[in-house]
Amino acid sequence: MRWLIALISDTGMRLGEAAGLLKEDIKVHHPIPHIDLKPHSWRTLKTKGSQRLIPLTNEALWASRRLIEANNDSILAFPRYCSETGCKANSASGGLNKWLHQYVPDNCVVHSFRHSLRDRLRAVECPSDIVDAIGGWKTSGVGHGYGNGYPLEVLERWMMKI
Repeated sequence: MRWLIALISDTGMRLGEAAGLLKEDIKVHHPIPHIDLKPHSWRTLKTKGSQRLIPLTNEALWASRRLIEANNDSILAFPRYCSETGCKANSASGGLNKWLHQYVPDNCVVHSFRHSLRDRLRAVECPSDIVDAIGGWKTSGVGHGYGNGYPLEVLERWMMKI
């Protein structure tokens, strides 16, 4: 549970996105450690823009290293909440929120970490289109759909500031 929370808190991933990861989606040995977030048959992504590279920093990198070391008998990062036939994001949400309740203020839930990441990036004056790229949020305007998006190095530079 701690690893999943740490991963979500420092990447801005939705719970279902994180719970449905394969261990091979987690690139801790890359020069810039990151998540290669893409759809899988057991867990789709909410939007086309949800498919993205997310730099791993801080607690998310710590958790990712532990995930790769553990669960050696599974290709899934979180076999407790996911199988190759489906992702149980609602079960994960219920369990995590129940566990979190003792540690966080009232009305804080797992999804609050996603909003918190956006606030943390704002606090370091990260441009909103880079915030959107990291979180997989839709950026308005036709031009934002062109090209390959921001290089991983640029995203990492902003993530290192939080």
